[in-house]
Parts: sequence; C-alpha cells; structure tokens
Amino acid sequence: MAWCRRGALAADSAVSPSPQVIALSSALCSAVSTALIQRGLRGSNFYAGFWINIAVGVIGLWSAVLLLVPYEEYSWRAVPYFVFSGVVGTAGGRLFRVVAIHKVGASVAAAINNLAPLIASGLAILLLGERVTLPIVAGTLVIVAGAVLLSLSGRQVGFRVRHLGYPLLAASCFGVVAVVRKLGLHQAGPLFDSAINITAAMVASTAFVVTSGNRGALRCDRRSLLYFIGGGIAENAGVFLLLLALGFGHVSVVIPLAGTAPLFVLLLAYLFPTAAEKLTWRIAVGSALIVFGVVLLSR
Repeated sequence: MAWCRRGALAADSAVSPSPQVIALSSALCSAVSTALIQRGLRGSNFYAGFWINIAVGVIGLWSAVLLLVPYEEYSWRAVPYFVFSGVVGTAGGRLFRVVAIHKVGASVAAAINNLAPLIASGLAILLLGERVTLPIVAGTLVIVAGAVLLSLSGRQVGFRVRHLGYPLLAASCFGVVAVVRKLGLHQAGPLFDSAINITAAMVASTAFVVTSGNRGALRCDRRSLLYFIGGGIAENAGVFLLLLALGFGHVSVVIPLAGTAPLFVLLLAYLFPTAAEKLTWRIAVGSALIVFGVVLLSR
C-alpha cells in the first residue's frame, strides 16, 4: 500500500515513528477523554455520553480515510475482524466504560479498565493453550492487590463495591477483542481499520439506544455536549494511535505503555480537581499497582 511505503521511507529517515511515543500519546488521549466524559456526565447521562463519543469517531475517522487513504487501498478482508471488534470492544466496552465513570469516578474506572491485558492473557491461556509464566503469576497478584485497594476506597469515595462490575465488564470487552484487532491489522492499515471498527460500533450503539427506548436520553445541554465531543475526539484519537503503535511495534512494548492511562488520569485529577471525585492514597496506590501488574504481564 502506498501509505505503508511512505511509512517505510519515513522509517529510514531520522524521524521514524516511535511506537513507545505513540503508545504513550494514546494513553494520554484516553486519560483526557476520561476526564472530559466525567465532566460531561455532571449535566447529562451515560447514554448521551456513550453515543456522542462514538458518533464523533465515525465523523472524524471516515473524514480522515476519505482524505488520506486511496480507494484502491481499502481492504475489505479486514471487515469481519473490525466489525466484531467494533460491536464487542468499542460499543460494548465504551458503554460500560462511560457507566463506570459515572458510577465509580474517572480514576477508579481507568484503573479497573486497565485489566484488559490480564483478561486477554487469561483467554490466551484457556483457549490457545499458552503456558503460565512467572511474570503472568506475579502480574496477576499485583493487579489483584491493586483492585483490592480500589475496592476498599469505595467507602471513602462514595461508590458501592458492586459498581466495580461496570469497569470490569468494560475491561472484559476490550480484552476479548485485543487479539482480533491484531489479526485484522494484517489485512489493512490502522486508519481504515479504525473507521470500520467505529462504524460497526455506531450501528450497534444506535440499535441499543433505540430498542431500549432511550432515544430521549440523547438530549443534553450545550456544556455537556462540548465535553462529550471533546471526549470523543480524544477517545478516538487514542484508539487510532494504539492501532498505529501496534502496527509499528510489538504488543509486549505497546500495551504496557498504553496501559499507563490511569496514571495520567490521576495527574489530571490532581491538576484539575472536581467535587465529583475524591482522590485517596488507596486510589493512587491501587492504580499504580495495576499499571505495574500490566507491565509484568507483558514481559
């Protein structure tokens, strides 16, 4: 493909793309999106936040595809992979992620959402026969310790422990599609793949909102709308950057760096505090442990 050849030429120059920098940029985008969605939810509801987030991605990604990717380079062989990814990972995962931000706060939601690599590793062991290694055991124990600390913070912060099920469901959705997305990247470039992914998510999310009788919930005030649009831009930029990083680098390098999003969320919460969320030492340490556990899992 032409854009791949241009990328190869760029790689030979002094300004070759760094998967590490791209992955960290993806993590920062995810953190910014989480913070913006949290602010938008103060004047609206998770149905509107979830749907607008995906709608922004459809507009932005297809605009980029039409401008940057020649039609002859569209690879429809990638469609099955990213339709599945869009329905399960993007529509399902983002719905539960927005609900999680609403129920338990941005910092806790971001940290629990980072369990996706653990879920992906567990599925690989159960379904693909991959062997259990010491880093997997150590990473799992560290992640469990972090999750316990986050659950203990519920009383102080003001959420119920059972609400941790929402970010766990989000992490499960993202973990299940991790391998599928990697397989799909062998069929087409990340930009076209991202557009197929978000289109499938748009169809699924719209069908969900309509059939559940919540079309009226999509209304929101101007302030919340702006926050949701900003969150959608950051969210979808982060997804594209993650796919781009996976195209240039190894999963074992990209996933731990992209998994540092909870630390960026903590930093943003410290720099821009809100009355909607209280930071405690348990949240800070629990988030750091989960990030460290993901690093161990990916070794």
